[in-house]
Amino acid sequence: MSARLGEILIKEKLISPEQLQQATEYQKRHGGRLGAALVKLGFVTDEEITSVLSRQYGVPSINLKFYEVDPNVIKLVPQDKAVQYQIVPLSRVGSTLTIAMTDPTNVFAMDDIKFMTGFNVEPVVASESAISEAIQKFYSNSSSEEALDNVMKELAGEEADLELAAEEQEMDLASLERAAEEAPIIKLVNLILTDAVKRGASDIHIEPYEKEYRVRFRIDGVLQTVMTPPLRLKDAITSRIKIMARLDISEKRLPQDGRIMLKYSKDGRRKELDFRVSTVPTLFGEKIVLRLLDKENLRLDMTKLGFEPESLAKFERNILKPYGMVLVTGPTGSGKTNTLYSSIARLNQPDTNIMTAEDPVEFQLPGINQVQMKEQIGLNFAAALRAFLRQDPNIILVGEIRDFETAEIAVKAALTGHLVLSTLHTNDAPSTISRLMNMGIEPFLVATSVNLICAQRLVRRICTNCKEVLEVPEQALLDAGFSPEEAKTVKVMHGRGCGICNNTGYKGRVGLYEVMEITDELRELILVGASALELKKKAIEMGMITLRRSGLIKIKNGITTLEEVLRETVL
Repeated sequence: MSARLGEILIKEKLISPEQLQQATEYQKRHGGRLGAALVKLGFVTDEEITSVLSRQYGVPSINLKFYEVDPNVIKLVPQDKAVQYQIVPLSRVGSTLTIAMTDPTNVFAMDDIKFMTGFNVEPVVASESAISEAIQKFYSNSSSEEALDNVMKELAGEEADLELAAEEQEMDLASLERAAEEAPIIKLVNLILTDAVKRGASDIHIEPYEKEYRVRFRIDGVLQTVMTPPLRLKDAITSRIKIMARLDISEKRLPQDGRIMLKYSKDGRRKELDFRVSTVPTLFGEKIVLRLLDKENLRLDMTKLGFEPESLAKFERNILKPYGMVLVTGPTGSGKTNTLYSSIARLNQPDTNIMTAEDPVEFQLPGINQVQMKEQIGLNFAAALRAFLRQDPNIILVGEIRDFETAEIAVKAALTGHLVLSTLHTNDAPSTISRLMNMGIEPFLVATSVNLICAQRLVRRICTNCKEVLEVPEQALLDAGFSPEEAKTVKVMHGRGCGICNNTGYKGRVGLYEVMEITDELRELILVGASALELKKKAIEMGMITLRRSGLIKIKNGITTLEEVLRETVL
């Protein structure tokens, strides 16, 4: 464009060939664009250049000084691209994005912006100084001159950078450690961890993407974005967390698991925090998830978990039996571990030998022998169970029944005088029987070994501070499963949203429970190979409260909302 601009200006008799020569030499000495050099030397004004280019290429010109741009339009083009191409996005109408640029012949810039945004690009001409000022004004994070310098350096040393990028894959460990130990990074990571505790988060997600780096907390089962740190801090934050979790900071290609144990003061008292750390390599760096294991949030009192009184009576009756199997089922994050820990806390007596096989051990409970699984050395659930049977146990807890081998040993243990507690991933209590048979366990073994199955879900509690009555059409209540009599009288509550619940209307969670006790009638149905549907029908006849019914009871009692119950259960 430079040579072309000089020719156009000479042709328009705005500068002489001698002046063009001088400006070219000035440009070589000081860098920048030819137009800027001509303006600095006083040979032409910005307006004259803009006017000439507008006439020459049939592109409208614009005075950016009097133009205000919608921030949402600015976000369409990243700052580095705006500086690199000297452009400013102005407006979007339909699928067309209008951009102001100093060089309307720069097809590379237009193609790049079109590819990046997915919009057709319509150029208008503006002066260099006006574009620089506009970039500075609209992209206020850093000065355009600094960004321009960085881009120019990158372009000047493009080949050298390509080699550097290859070397960076084997980044110097010392510099990674130095970056991770810098005070601002330590403070930022500490802030993320302590903020998660204050907000009552169960998980922290730290996620790198191409153009953003975000931190999300899972609060009451729902992810919320809480922070977007600068992308340049990605490696330092990742390294800091890995150092805290004693992971290998040089290994970025494989998933890693670790643990962070912290002590911190809250309201004048010391508190122990335990974070389970998992890293996974993604396209743009390592995603880190930290599961917060806060002993204070572990409810070991079974009466406070959300069981209906009759369901709790059945559950307690069966975990107090000397042998047999009690299974807790539900998807990941439905509170199964909490229910099992509450059960063994209830059974934990000096005269009882309790052994657990867990992957991972989430909470350390005094008086209970907990074993951490290590698949890489062959210590899996089946191997641990075999060893437990030689350890004179009364009660065995198996973290999860995943395969036939584990299921077979667990069933045999339940039939030889041990109480076995475990979990499975099934949708409801009756379908657990079919799942065990599909694994290869004989129907007569399932019928004789299983005492009780408890399916569960977690739903959010309505915030007690902003709870109010919500008008719901009677038909919606009937569709949800309420009887006609209930639909006429039930008062559905919801949270309006306040400062205490972060304007969500919810604070805390409560369990929904479907407890199926295996009675003689159900055993007979299992022995003849009845389907999950037949088992469910029979269990309901015998008084089983289904997950949906448990949810409806909690709606009636003003504990949760209709939306939460419909989201987590089916009729």
